[in-house]
Amino acid sequence: MKLIETHIVPAGVKDIRLQEYAVSIFKAAPTKSSIKKAIKRGEIKIDGEAANTGDWIKEGHKIELFGQEAPKKIFSLNLEILFEDDHIAVVNKPAGFPTSGNYFKTITNALPFNLEPSEASTALPAPQPAHRLDNATSGLLLIAKTGESLRRLHRDFEEKKIQKIYTALVHGIFPKQNVCQDDIEGKTSETEIHLIKSFRYNGVNLTLVSAIPKTGRTHQIRIHLSRAGFPIVGDKLYGLENNLLDQKELFLAATTLKFQHPKTQEWINIAVAPPKRFIKIKDQSKLT
Repeated sequence: MKLIETHIVPAGVKDIRLQEYAVSIFKAAPTKSSIKKAIKRGEIKIDGEAANTGDWIKEGHKIELFGQEAPKKIFSLNLEILFEDDHIAVVNKPAGFPTSGNYFKTITNALPFNLEPSEASTALPAPQPAHRLDNATSGLLLIAKTGESLRRLHRDFEEKKIQKIYTALVHGIFPKQNVCQDDIEGKTSETEIHLIKSFRYNGVNLTLVSAIPKTGRTHQIRIHLSRAGFPIVGDKLYGLENNLLDQKELFLAATTLKFQHPKTQEWINIAVAPPKRFIKIKDQSKLT
């Protein structure tokens, strides 16, 4: 392990445990979850001794954060890189791969194969996605290469400062605009849907729509469109029982990402075309 950051507890700090205190001091471990994992891996020390989550912090303590020398797993999957610098990156995630998880073939494990190591002082041991896309969903994924950037991006997502726009192909003739506000698992949720184009393909009415999630519930867009009567083509979980088009892939892609660079504060707007399977159906269709 290598030493990443060192912190000396200043005067006046008392009655706080390590897990709560460390979130405010380490740029490379910006969340309670990351602190807990680092402690469990033995990557945080207090005065040279391995720390525990319940340790009480005292004035003058030297708290050190260590990191792995190199990522344990590297998945050799080529990714399309839309933006990269020393702090962040944006990649185009292909469908069929989970963003992260207890698997080898994840986008997280493919990031070191595709991205240059960061030279920043708060560089993470390996790049980390700042959010996630479902296994079956393709599109733009925002990556942090430093702890400082990861913490800022997490905050911006929580404060709804980052906008994600998805493109979906759905069954039925969708109206011009609709706002879906059904609760998901007891939590409020909202998705704004806009019509792009309606058409017929192989005798089936379809609509290409853009979806802007205002909240971030699991499978939110898929659930909202299904409940509204316009399930996404290829959705095996929330779609039609009979797949009229015999499409095996989910027709949902994150195609636009608008955010503020966590270091330069510059606003960045990145967009990609939907996958070829979207274009193929649209181009072979008839207007309704």
